[in-house]
Amino acid sequence: MTIEQILDIIRNDADVISNITHWQKIPEQPPVFAEYPDAIHPELVQKLKQRGISKLYSHQASAIEAILKGKNVVVVTPTASGKTLCYNIPVLNKLIENPESRALYLFPTKALSQDQLNELYELSHSLDRGIKSYTFDGDTPASARKSIRTAGHIVITNPDMLHQGIMPHHTKWVKLFECLRYVVIDEVHHYRGVFGSHLANIIRRLKRICKFYGSDPLFICSSATIGNPRELTQKLLELDVELIDNNGAPRGGKHFILYNPPVINAELGIRRSVVNEAQKLAAKFLSNKIQTIVFARSRLRVEILVTYLKELMKKFKKPPQLVRGYRGGYLPLERRAIEQGLRSGEILGVVSTNALELGIDIGQLSVCVMAGYPGTIISSWQQAGRAGRRTETSIAILVASSAPLDQFIINHPEYFFGKSPETGVIDPNNLIIHMSHLKCAAFELPFEDGEQFGSDATPHMLAYLEENGVLHHTENRWHWTSEIYPAQEISLRSASPENFVIIDTTKQERVIGEVDYFSAPLLIYEHAIYIHESRQFHVDKLDWERRKAYVHEVEVDHYTDAQSKTNLKVLDIFEHQTIPGAGKAYGEVSVTTVATAYKKIKFHTHENIGMGNIHLPELEMHTTAYWIEFNDNIHATLNMTQENLGFGLQALANVLGNVAPLYIMADPADLRSIPMVKATFTQKPTIYIYDAYPGGVGFSRKLFYVHDDLLEAAKQLILECGCQSGCPSCVGPALEVGETGKNDALKLLQLAFEN
Repeated sequence: MTIEQILDIIRNDADVISNITHWQKIPEQPPVFAEYPDAIHPELVQKLKQRGISKLYSHQASAIEAILKGKNVVVVTPTASGKTLCYNIPVLNKLIENPESRALYLFPTKALSQDQLNELYELSHSLDRGIKSYTFDGDTPASARKSIRTAGHIVITNPDMLHQGIMPHHTKWVKLFECLRYVVIDEVHHYRGVFGSHLANIIRRLKRICKFYGSDPLFICSSATIGNPRELTQKLLELDVELIDNNGAPRGGKHFILYNPPVINAELGIRRSVVNEAQKLAAKFLSNKIQTIVFARSRLRVEILVTYLKELMKKFKKPPQLVRGYRGGYLPLERRAIEQGLRSGEILGVVSTNALELGIDIGQLSVCVMAGYPGTIISSWQQAGRAGRRTETSIAILVASSAPLDQFIINHPEYFFGKSPETGVIDPNNLIIHMSHLKCAAFELPFEDGEQFGSDATPHMLAYLEENGVLHHTENRWHWTSEIYPAQEISLRSASPENFVIIDTTKQERVIGEVDYFSAPLLIYEHAIYIHESRQFHVDKLDWERRKAYVHEVEVDHYTDAQSKTNLKVLDIFEHQTIPGAGKAYGEVSVTTVATAYKKIKFHTHENIGMGNIHLPELEMHTTAYWIEFNDNIHATLNMTQENLGFGLQALANVLGNVAPLYIMADPADLRSIPMVKATFTQKPTIYIYDAYPGGVGFSRKLFYVHDDLLEAAKQLILECGCQSGCPSCVGPALEVGETGKNDALKLLQLAFEN
């Protein structure tokens, strides 16, 4: 059966079509070609033509021309549009002209690095000029590292390895840094929030080392379509960048379907399971031998879906091995085998976390089913882009969960299919992140008096480090004196320098993961069930002083969920604006949190089957927040009791916290919202939304400027939800927000709009 025939069956299936909120047919797009720029070496052009690339796509030609003119670029085109050639051609061209040149490729994951090496190797090997490309990461054997440092023309790595394994040992990499001509940064949209703020500081350190060795490399970047690609790239590089977005790659037609599972409890806003619905839809294609990829939000969901689909394969009298899972935690050789099986067609279906969202070569599948909204429009298009051969029809189906963000997206196709408003936000000068990398930079090379490292505060920060015995100032230079190796203490995924190590004691002691300092009280308290790679571990002991948690593997029918109390104090107001009935502001805050108790929640039914107390220290974090403060007599104006005002604030805080990620490419866990009936700073009813990272990474500032858009999205989500008095799909369940919380939130919203 063909894809078109299955689509006809879906159109005529009342049970399926009644749950489809939107069906968008995206027309096919013919290619737009351009000739090879004259400056490309004839031998390279010849080899490319022998590989069937007789002409370039328009965006490839534009990018290469800009690079050859000495410009930093960011190429922004969809998945599978040939961005790789935009950097491989200029790099290989430079190596033909000057064999002493060097290039550094940065990819966000090891799997992507390995994949790109294979493609680059084939092209460079065909030139027969002895161009050597190597991957340098944690898996690189010690025996190979010396030859990579001295003979590697193209070094492929990731930010973590550049940060910890290359730059602190730059004296072993003299050839690379002296002759570095190009730095390639792929998947730029991946570098946002904390990770992006760290990368911006890594780039500062890289440019500083290059300057010391006399090189000044160009930066070639690529990204998926986001709201601010040029702005984000310029913030990462602190250099002027040319945007290339004239996509010339062909595209087959695509059917993009938004599917909302049916409601099974209208009062509570509960819908049929997203996992079950995704499995049912994927089965329609797999049973007809159509290659399909299913994306799930968590590792646990991946394993559940793989189990269900393998069972279905048996029902269809097909080998269960036709369906495989793909996620972090699988061995590299296992992942390579799955990728190869997808390319060859030996594997019919794969269920993945967002690990396969990146441009790893898995061929072109026909169908993509997303079990839950991936969190951003960008990720949704990246995942949908994994399905679709360049000339054939493909299908992408987004299956919503009951989560508020999913429900907003599934009911607003005009928002989803319009221009993405999401922007990548970073703050390279976050004090904790900035100071961490300043230490790394000082370890790598002494600072000169007057030298800037990203901000005017550099001299004060250096003086502070001298006072604390980390640096020594002599003869106009700041020298590293501490015995600590600073890069080793910094996790690029966390703003906090102190991580907790999780040690599995089931058989013999081994480290299985890390948790950042501020998340530890909520995840690895004693008697918690910690889930790692879908396996459950009981936390036996948390050694707070030594930052270690000891766990052993268990099989239980529940998970644990911590409860905490939070208090917030405003330290400084950066901006404030008065609105009739309310005001909006953003500034610096101190957040004090203490974990108090935990609940045991049964899998599948989500019943509360027990409680326990948590005894851990109170944590204080300085960060940034955006807040809405209402006039102190607001309950009288709206004819509410104080209790109803509290419920209304809680309901509005819930919904604002849930829709905020629409505008800032953040995960809901990156932000926290707290309502206060009488805030300590203003003595007014206030809702705070703060960055869940020490020092903040710019999210709250962005929310301050999209205030009205944020409120409009919250209003639409509440009005369009079919529940009576609140549910998990809008303002939260009635048990949490009271019987009038939904209406009270709408009343408060009306007063908070600027216009």
